Amino acid sequence: MKNIAILGSTGSIGTQTLEVVREQGDLNVRALAAGRNIELLEAQIREFGPELAAVWDEKDAVKLRQKVRDLPVRVTAGMEGLIEAAVMPESELLVTAIVGMIGLRPTAAAIEAGKHIALANKETLVTAGHLIMPLAKKHGVSILPVDSEHSAIFQALNGESGNRISKILLTASGGPFRGKTKEQLRDIQVEDALKHPNWSMGKKITIDSATMVNKGLEVMEARWLFGTPLEQIQVVVQPQSVIHSMVEFEDGSIMAQLGMPDMRLPIQYALYYPQRRPLSGRRLDFFELGSITFEKPDLDTFDGLRLAYEAAARGGNLPVIYNAANECAAAKFLDRKISFLNITQIISGCMSHIPYRDNPSLDEILDTEQAVREWIESRW
Repeated sequence: MKNIAILGSTGSIGTQTLEVVREQGDLNVRALAAGRNIELLEAQIREFGPELAAVWDEKDAVKLRQKVRDLPVRVTAGMEGLIEAAVMPESELLVTAIVGMIGLRPTAAAIEAGKHIALANKETLVTAGHLIMPLAKKHGVSILPVDSEHSAIFQALNGESGNRISKILLTASGGPFRGKTKEQLRDIQVEDALKHPNWSMGKKITIDSATMVNKGLEVMEARWLFGTPLEQIQVVVQPQSVIHSMVEFEDGSIMAQLGMPDMRLPIQYALYYPQRRPLSGRRLDFFELGSITFEKPDLDTFDGLRLAYEAAARGGNLPVIYNAANECAAAKFLDRKISFLNITQIISGCMSHIPYRDNPSLDEILDTEQAVREWIESRW
């Protein structure tokens, strides 16, 4: 039995991780952490029997303690609770499925505690890859990607140790607005942006996919995960979402990982790496599929991707500014306080106005995030 802990257990990745746990039957969940969905968290506690559960707000912790008072589970709250769940001595692997920069401190603490990381929280590497990757190396910790694209790259590189990468081909579906112009995006509503053509994901990441900011974040994450120069990471729109990413080697050979758009596949691969296990669900049928097509991304209409390359190229705290601005802007769009096109306008404004810092420390990263939030609130 492998012992695991999950941060973000009630979200899309967290619930699908627990589907894998349920199906496989030989993973032991020692800790769960969630935001405010205490009803679902209670059900998870009752089914999977963790010793520790964490929520963000102490008021929710009080309610949850009352709900599970008949069970031998300890309930904690806040950042301290997240970190306690992340470093729990009994667990071997931490699944970081929490959304946003809130996952940075718990992930760093887990690495320092020697936990292997199944990484779904891309913000950790986007904002602090220069700190996290050396920290993982220092403590002998594996960072196993859970994002479908990064898992695909990771799988394509298996057995290729020592062979030089010429290019990473990071695929994108194009989201629900592929092919539209900026003029056509002016009146987009929240409901429109949440209709992803292929993937079932949480609200925030679905909005990020619609703006293609998510692909920009993935470019930055891939740079750190695989130690690949930015100019060797190319985004390719692949609308059918069956090629999850590709790697081109210096001899021109290209390795691709294909499969149905099912997040349980990369989750299970990370949980059991290097072993593969049977997994229920549909299989890719090439005769039904018929064709696979490719397109160039439209960097003028979807300028969030262009801004990501600019932030990554300069480095320092610009990726932090990019990510924090997007977190705020996406939340405001979901709350119907700004328009769809305002999202990347806010990101661009923050990148122009927030002071630049080279090689930021963890505290400086968090200070930058706060400065971004204050700047946005003062203007939007």
